[in-house]
Amino acid sequence: MRRRIGLRGRLTATVLVASAVTLAALVVGFNLALRASLHHDADQVLAGRAAAAIDAVRAGGGKIRAVEAPDQGAVDAQTWVFAGHRALERPPAPRAAQSAAYALAGGPRRYVDESSTDTRLYAVPVIRGGSRAGTVVVGLSLEPYERTASRAFLGSLIFAAVVLALIGLAVRWVIGGALRPVARMTEDAEAWTEHDLDHRFDVGEPHDELSHLAATFDRMLGRLAASLRREQRFSAELSHELRTPLSAIVAEAELALRRQRNPREYHDALQEIAERARQLKRTLEALLTASRAESGRERGSADATTVAEHAIESCAALAGANQVDVELVRPPAPVRVGVDLDAAERALAPVLENACRYARSHATVTVTAANGAVDYMVCDDGPGLDPEERERVFEPGERGSAARTPNGAGLGLALSRRLALALGGRVDSLESREGASFRVRIPLA
Repeated sequence: MRRRIGLRGRLTATVLVASAVTLAALVVGFNLALRASLHHDADQVLAGRAAAAIDAVRAGGGKIRAVEAPDQGAVDAQTWVFAGHRALERPPAPRAAQSAAYALAGGPRRYVDESSTDTRLYAVPVIRGGSRAGTVVVGLSLEPYERTASRAFLGSLIFAAVVLALIGLAVRWVIGGALRPVARMTEDAEAWTEHDLDHRFDVGEPHDELSHLAATFDRMLGRLAASLRREQRFSAELSHELRTPLSAIVAEAELALRRQRNPREYHDALQEIAERARQLKRTLEALLTASRAESGRERGSADATTVAEHAIESCAALAGANQVDVELVRPPAPVRVGVDLDAAERALAPVLENACRYARSHATVTVTAANGAVDYMVCDDGPGLDPEERERVFEPGERGSAARTPNGAGLGLALSRRLALALGGRVDSLESREGASFRVRIPLA
């Protein structure tokens, strides 16, 4: 399998390719501009020599003659003076240059390059008295200009190579420094396990793209940790809250099977098993409802009074057994909770069941709506709770000091608060002068 290039390599290669293309364009553009400038300078030199040669030409009696120009003695001075096609002045020059100069005699003003001798020629007509008297041809060796252009080209290539190398080093250093936090974050993430819920990247206050990315990852890890803790708590609560009713069911069944009993005793044992099974069912349903609510599924809505009526109906058997009268105080106008009927009832029923279990004779469920929520106030005339017990009773397995019997696992209030929180609400124990008072708050529809 072919090994893929990493992000650092791709970024470095991209920058180097872009830099190489840019430098190549600059080198080509510089050398083209330099050659054009040298070409223009050579033409200017030829034009100056031609003007000087023409000034030195004298005409009279239909004939012309050449007087030596000021630079005629220069080593590289190449000046031809023609009368028609006859050369009046001819400098020493290679045969190819001589032939090219003769070819320009009598012709128009123009430039010609003689490639074999690397010479540039410039022909200018000599006009005297309104008529053409002859032709001046001047030449210039282009070898110094070509040498300058070649050296400049070589120098520009070396300069571009050095600049490209420096860019490569700078890019490697910059990208390496920029991606170093990413490498550290990757190493940290690989080293963490599902047990390291509190580990974070902690790169400090966000100040650039990478630190913002790290901060985003930290927030995401926080959400994942919270979700994982919920799952862990759900598993722990499930095992804790199912153990008690299951143990009671097994104990009753084993006790009933240990020896022969009369029908009444079997009836009582089966009734106890059925009660524990119903408790087990309610626990499972509450936990599953809480899990669905925490997963963010669609919650629906329900009439708030109907929720209270169903909760009262589910506790009717317990209320009748303890001779407790449950009163429902309806709201002035119909209101709806922002969750489905089953979820709202399972959040309210354990609190109402607690009131039926501990009330002396009377319990009240009052339904009100305020501040974007529906409040179910559940009050009873029982012994109430001590101040230090008001929060402790919401812990799984905890029961108030006023518990009449060891029956019950002390799970109802814990389940009620867990479910209400999952639904976006809250269950609290309120201060009360007589009996216990609980508030179940569920968001409005």
